[in-house]
Amino acid sequence: MRVGIGNDVHRLVPNRDLVLGGVTIPHDKGLLGHSDADVLIHAICDALLGAAGLGDIGQHFPDTDPEFKDIFSIKLLEQCHKKLIAQGFTVVNIDATVFAEKPKLALYKDKMRSTIAQALNIYPDCVNVKATTTEGLGMIGQGEGMAAMAVALIE
Repeated sequence: MRVGIGNDVHRLVPNRDLVLGGVTIPHDKGLLGHSDADVLIHAICDALLGAAGLGDIGQHFPDTDPEFKDIFSIKLLEQCHKKLIAQGFTVVNIDATVFAEKPKLALYKDKMRSTIAQALNIYPDCVNVKATTTEGLGMIGQGEGMAAMAVALIE
């Protein structure tokens, strides 16, 4: 058994879709990044790559590579999963938290879980997604960005 941890932060901007956990969520702003900037998927990718000793998401999918411009991050997660399989690893479970003041994410967490589980070929009950606010504090609390952290267990 091996464990990895990942985190990611992106700025919120107008005129972008908000994608979290592979799910497009109605909101007046979206996350800014080279890809779709899905902080939840990026944190999970880093946790998985870290658990396997395979570096980090920026190493495998650099933001300087036009191949990854505006890519749907769930595709990056699928590629990370293939890298783990190639090393003989399987995913046991994922536990992740999204830090966001708005929008409320309760209605979307089950869809995120199933989307992530499908990408990793595991059961949805092996994926846990939580959401919390920062009680109005800092850039997240002021609605300027979102963050996520994840822990992955592999064997």
